[in-house]
Formats: sequence, structure tokens, C-alpha cells
Amino acid sequence: MNTITKKILIDRIAESTGMKRVAVKQVVQNFLDEVIVELGDGNRLEFRDFGVFEVKHRAPRIAQNPKTLERVPVPAKRTVKFKVGRRMREAMEGASDAPASTQARETQVTQSASHAESKLHIEMNPSVVGSIRSESSAQESVSRSSREQATTASHS
Repeated sequence: MNTITKKILIDRIAESTGMKRVAVKQVVQNFLDEVIVELGDGNRLEFRDFGVFEVKHRAPRIAQNPKTLERVPVPAKRTVKFKVGRRMREAMEGASDAPASTQARETQVTQSASHAESKLHIEMNPSVVGSIRSESSAQESVSRSSREQATTASHS
């Protein structure tokens, strides 16, 4: 299994679309920043056929240190749950039937997508969300006002 980085994906997209790498990088980064901001706000993100990201709240609990068997309190936290969509699930299930190049690319998406009931949990770090918010607050207000203007113009 290979690790595919954001840089590799950006290079592939730039090559396949004919766009400049810098423009693709900016779009991809803005997209990822928006995903983080929306999840930080507690919103659910649904990408048809790809999957759904949603914030889940974990209750505080008592865990046990396996080495010392000491009871340890674990505080409440927010996590992100990812549920695999139809197209990705089909790609993971049909990976063995696909041609080698397609199979390799689909396998790189994620081999463990169907593992653990197709769910991925990622901890949301409030300081990361806050720093992304502060970095992109000017961009957000401009892009949201543009969207609002476009929406009001289309309804007129």
C-alpha cells in the first residue's frame, strides 16, 4: 500500500485538468480549510457517492491503563465520523476485479474503508480549528458574501 500525499494529488489534478499547480493547490487547500471550519462548527458534510463527515460527541468515561491497571478518567471530546459513500464502497469491494492500474489507484484511496463498519474517527482539536478560522476569516467573509449575492441574484 502506497501513501498518497496532498502534493501528489495536486500534481495529478493539475496534469489532468491543465490548470496551473499553484491554482490547484490553492483550491484544494481552501476546500480542506472549509471542511475543517464546517466540522469545527459542528456541521455535517455530505458528498454524494463519496461519503459523509459528521461530528460526534463522546461522553466522558473511565478507562484503564493496561500497564498499571490504574483507572484513568477520559474527558468528553468531539470526534469526526466518516461514513463511506456508495461509489467509494463499490471501488473498495470491486478492487480485486479491476485492472491493475485502476486497482492500484483505488487501493491508494483507502484499503481500510470497509474495515470497522466503514467508519473513520478523527479527533477534532479546537486549537487547530481556531487557527484555521483566524487565518481564513477574511477569505470566508468575502466568499460567503459572494455566495449570498449570487443566491439573491439568482432568485431575482
